Amino acid sequence: MGDMMENKEIQDRIGEYLIPHVEEFVFDELSDSYLEKAGIADVLTGVPVPIRTTSMANLSTLVIAQNMAFIIGCDVNFKYRDNYIAYIIRTFTKEFAKPLINEGVEAAAKNDFDYACICFRGALLIDPDSADALYCYGRACKDSYEVGEGEEYVGRYKAESLEAFEKLTIKNPDFDMGYYFLGYGYLNLGLYVKAKLTWETFMKLSDHKEQKEEVQGWLDKLAEPVKIEEGYNHVLSGRYEDGLNILQGYENDERFNTWWPLWYYLGAAYKALEDPAEAERCFKQVLKLSPSNVEAMEELLAIYETQGDQEKVEKFSRKIEIVKYNAEMDKAERMNGLS
Repeated sequence: MGDMMENKEIQDRIGEYLIPHVEEFVFDELSDSYLEKAGIADVLTGVPVPIRTTSMANLSTLVIAQNMAFIIGCDVNFKYRDNYIAYIIRTFTKEFAKPLINEGVEAAAKNDFDYACICFRGALLIDPDSADALYCYGRACKDSYEVGEGEEYVGRYKAESLEAFEKLTIKNPDFDMGYYFLGYGYLNLGLYVKAKLTWETFMKLSDHKEQKEEVQGWLDKLAEPVKIEEGYNHVLSGRYEDGLNILQGYENDERFNTWWPLWYYLGAAYKALEDPAEAERCFKQVLKLSPSNVEAMEELLAIYETQGDQEKVEKFSRKIEIVKYNAEMDKAERMNGLS
């Protein structure tokens, strides 16, 4: 989630997967007399409160607050989010976030990662400075993408997890396990330089012997990937010959020549240096390793358009159209499954 500020819409990558849980609730307004008696008329007048369809009776102050936290955890941009937060903090203070975190931890232990994420998101809205909520949220998003399916689902939860750990290390620079998981986040994205620097910080901060041995093993393995990423960065910065000088050395290295980004950046460098034959060879290798890679297809399409090869232009135009259509259908099917 993005920064949680009052009256501000929050960027929400994963809300569409959690919002369907709101259907467990109905909404009704509390009586004016109750609101006046409880001293909350200024925040809840005209504001419907959530009631679980499975628990309509015994609607206590605590239950109302728990339900509100659940709703805003599902939908961080819920219409009455700020009213709910104001009610919870006035009635229970920001300490209300702590039992939510505990509840989320229990849900995660049962592999109910949706519920865990909802609890941690609610806790962060109530107490944005909670390091425990941020850490647990990053963990829950990580658990979600490790068992989840679909490229978009996995990608969104990965991004959300990474952002949570990045925020944690910025806000709490001594929180060692934040660096531990952030390092893995960078590693999974192929950001080897960032993984190396992050883990080096973890090694300085942590007393966890087992995790330190594990991380040291990764640091020992990162020397070559860090060099390859340096090659990528040269290409991205327009230093194409410098990039090629590094990346060409790994074309026949069986440890790394199954990495499609290696071939993609080689292709980009060759294309920029006006060597279309080599660029074509590399982008085709990308497609052998990543058959639905639209970016590589679009690069090949551009090469064939320049060459005036109409047959291949039509072939790759159709391929791109099919891959994009299938991606849209997969998304629609997933959304139907959630509804």
